[in-house]
Amino acid sequence: MSEDFRECLNKRKIIQFPRAKGFVKKELKAAHEDLSEARNRLKHEKYKYATINSYYSIFHASRALLYSKNYRERSHYCLLIALEALFVNTGIMSRHFIVIFKNSMSLRENADYSSSFSKESALLNISYAQEFLEMAKKILR
Repeated sequence: MSEDFRECLNKRKIIQFPRAKGFVKKELKAAHEDLSEARNRLKHEKYKYATINSYYSIFHASRALLYSKNYRERSHYCLLIALEALFVNTGIMSRHFIVIFKNSMSLRENADYSSSFSKESALLNISYAQEFLEMAKKILR
């Protein structure tokens, strides 16, 4: 167990959640809906919200993965740490998807907090979300 994951557990930013597996499908549905909304917003040139919605697609797909292991997050950062500990370090998921999560989170934060966004960043984040969601669905089959 990584030190960062242990710290998230100790700070209760990641907690055990025995009923979590019952929420996996709900989270995957939310991930699909956010990706669909991101595409719709892109089509209407709403690049800020296309960027934000595509990040939330990744967030919900990540929650679905975490729920499949009977954990729940209370921090976006610790969700990332948990994915690395439970899926990357165990060989289930490529580290590439941690990079995607980090990059997407950064694009979302820039759009949300700095009003820094573009058509290109929206397109990139949508492609990240699509790739991440496909990977999560494969793992969860």
